[in-house]
Amino acid sequence: MLQRFFTFFEKRSFGVCAYLGERFNISISKIRLFFIYSSFLAVGFPVIVYVMAAFVLDIRNYVKRIRTRVEDF
Repeated sequence: MLQRFFTFFEKRSFGVCAYLGERFNISISKIRLFFIYSSFLAVGFPVIVYVMAAFVLDIRNYVKRIRTRVEDF
């Protein structure tokens, strides 16, 4: 059960850390560790930032998909 949860989360973890790593040329594992450690220190505030970033990235990807469909016509 726990392994299924981890597999699901890894597949659908929104790609926030990967996006930030590529954007700022930083290792993805360092960014993940930063989010984990800062979540403990800041009582979960970075989790809220992570979810907001995931929401924004999801909207950006959705808009890009719509634009490519419109340009195909």
